[in-house]
Amino acid sequence: MSTVLRRWAQCCALICVAVFGQFFAFTAAQASSIATEAALAADPVAEKRLLALSDELRCLVCQNQNIADSNAELAQDLRREIRGMIAAGKSDKEIIDFMVVRYGDFVLYRPPVQGNTLLLWGGPLVLMVLGLFLLVRYLRQRTRRVVESERPLSADEARRAEALLNEADPK
Repeated sequence: MSTVLRRWAQCCALICVAVFGQFFAFTAAQASSIATEAALAADPVAEKRLLALSDELRCLVCQNQNIADSNAELAQDLRREIRGMIAAGKSDKEIIDFMVVRYGDFVLYRPPVQGNTLLLWGGPLVLMVLGLFLLVRYLRQRTRRVVESERPLSADEARRAEALLNEADPK
C-alpha cells in the first residue's frame, strides 16, 4: 500500500472516531439530562416548583409566552437549567435572581417597579389620562361650536343674508 493511501485511510479512521465520539458524548449527555428530568418528574414537589418558576419567566424567543408553554429551544434550555438548579438545592429566589442577572428584567412577566421600569408600569395610565383629557376637550369645543352655530341671526346678519340671496337670484 502506498503512503498516500495509508495516510488517507488514517485520516478517514480519525474522522470516523471523532464523529462517533461526538455522537456518543451527545447521547450520554442527553441520557443524563433525561435521567435528571425523570428524577425530577418523579419528585412532584420539584416538578411543581419547576412549573411555578416556568410560569413566572418569559420565553425570550417567543416573548408572549412563558417558558412553560414555549417549545423554543431556548425555553427548553431554560427549563433544563431550572431543573438543574432545583436539583442542586437552589431556592426559587436564587433561581429567579440568576435568570434576571443573566437575561435582565425582561425575562420576568411581572418586572419590579423601579426607575428603569416606571414607563412600563405608568405609561399605559398616562396615555389613558391624556386620551381622556383630549376627548373631553374636543367634545367641549364641538358642543360650543354647535351651540354657536344654532343661535338666531341678528337683524344686521339677516339683512346681509337677504341681500346676498337677492343678488344671486334676481327675480
